[in-house]
Amino acid sequence: MTMKNLKIYYWVSTIVFAGFMAFTAVPDVLKSEDAMKFIMALGYPDYFVPFIGVAKILGSLAICLPQLKKIKEWAYAGLFFDLIAAGYSILMVGGFNAGIFFIAAVILVGAASYYFNTKRQA
Repeated sequence: MTMKNLKIYYWVSTIVFAGFMAFTAVPDVLKSEDAMKFIMALGYPDYFVPFIGVAKILGSLAICLPQLKKIKEWAYAGLFFDLIAAGYSILMVGGFNAGIFFIAAVILVGAASYYFNTKRQA
C-alpha cells in the first residue's frame, strides 16, 4: 500500500467515523427530545445525555487533529467504549435488532480509522 493510498484510506475512514460520532452527539448536547427519550429508555439518567454528547464531540475532534497523538489514542478508546456500551445497552433493553448491526458497522469504520492511523504513524 502506498503512502498516498494509506492517507486517503485514513482520512476517509476517520472523517466518516468522526462525522458519525459528532452528528449523533449534537442532539445529546442540545438535549433534544428524541435523544433524551432514547438514552433514558436505555436506563441512563437525564444528566448523562449532554455529558456523553460533549465527550463524543471532543473525541471526534481529537481523532481528526494530527498534532494530538497521545490524546488521539484516548479518544479512540472513549469512542469505542461509547459504541460498545450503546450496543450492549440496546441488546439488554431491546433485544437483538437491526440497531446492533448499525453499531457494528460504525465500530468497523472506526477500527479501520484506527488501523490506518497506526500504519500512518509507523
